Formats: sequence, C-alpha cells, structure tokens
Amino acid sequence: MDHSASTSPPRSAIKARVLATVTRLVAVLLVPIASCRAPGRARFLACQWALSLRYPAEDLRGLAPETLAAFKHARAEAFWRDGQLIGLTSGYRDAAEQRRIFMAEVRRTGSVSAARRRVLPPEESGHVRGLALDVRPTEGARWLEQHGGRYGLYRVYDNEWWHFEYRTVEPVRLPHPDAAGWLYGHGAAYGRQSQGYCNETWPDETRPDAVDGRCSWMSEGPGMRP
Repeated sequence: MDHSASTSPPRSAIKARVLATVTRLVAVLLVPIASCRAPGRARFLACQWALSLRYPAEDLRGLAPETLAAFKHARAEAFWRDGQLIGLTSGYRDAAEQRRIFMAEVRRTGSVSAARRRVLPPEESGHVRGLALDVRPTEGARWLEQHGGRYGLYRVYDNEWWHFEYRTVEPVRLPHPDAAGWLYGHGAAYGRQSQGYCNETWPDETRPDAVDGRCSWMSEGPGMRP
C-alpha cells in the first residue's frame, strides 16, 4: 500500500515554505539597494521591503507609532535571526469598521455577551486605538509570543493565538476579550499563563475578519549577531 499521500505534507504547507524561502532570498538580494538608502540599517529595510512583497494586502497605516515601531523591529529580528516570517492580517480599524465586525458577531452568536468573547465594541478595542495586531502565520505568532515582550508586544487572550497588543508593562493574559470583569472574580488565582505550546491548539487559518528599539544584532557587519 502506498502511504506517501498520507505522510507527505499538505500542498498549502509546501507552498508556504517555498514562499518563505523566496522571501528570504529577495531580502538578501535587496540588502545592497537598502544599504544605499539607509547605511547601517540595510537589513532592517530590506526585510520590510521583502515582507511587503510577501504580504501585499497587509496595511500598517493607522497603527500607533510605538506599535508600528515595535512590530517592525520584532519581525526584523524574527526574520534575520531565526528565518521566521511574520505578517499582519489586521491592525488599525476605525470605529465604524470595528462596530460592523462586532454587530456581525452579535448576529452570528445571538447575544452581545457571546460576541464579546470574540470581538469588543469600538470603545474598548485595541484595534481602534492602534495598539492591537492580528498576525500570521501560526509559527510567526509562536515566535512573537516567545520573544515579542522585548518589544512590548504581548499575546493578551488565551482564545486568540493571533492577537497581540503593545503594552509598556507585561499584562496578565486573559481567557478571552470579555474577561476584564471575569478577572475581578478570579484575580490572583488565574495569574499569568505558563503552559507550553504542546498543550495549545494553533489553527492554520486566520481570523474570519482578517484580510489578506533597534537591537545590536541588526547592525551591519560581517555576520548576524545572536
């Protein structure tokens, strides 16, 4: 019996790996051009250019300046140090868009309380304030969860592997977006999540509503620093 079909990786995974390899190659080829534009920051700039080609639908406009800077520098480190790509599926949303998404979730779930476990209204949303990022792929989110704290980027909800927010102090990770009131009742007993990735589910798809401090290691030189 031929088991090759069941053991070989899915076509989508192969495509993702090929695209990641091409993106890294493009970034390397862009470094000389970037060095003319920004001497001393060529790899940083080349990375941003290459990722914008890999994720042409991502929109970084509207993010708070500190969120934008943190995200760009975090994904540049991921890219050059670990070869990991991180793309943005959803960043800033205006209040009207956030309300539309919230009301659609209310209709889908049948109640405001159920909807709030997935989406917050505009007056409470980090997306409207330009502080929230929904990222992809799942491997990129894993990297950001492990290393994003150096840049002030934290996963803030257990039920949203893709959602990160810029904070100046590490927050307690909540079970879901509507958990602020819940936390008052559980408080210190809940604490910060420390479970490993092996116990978590990391779906391959992005959200239904998603659309397609410089570091020393980033300085130019003969090699990349760890």
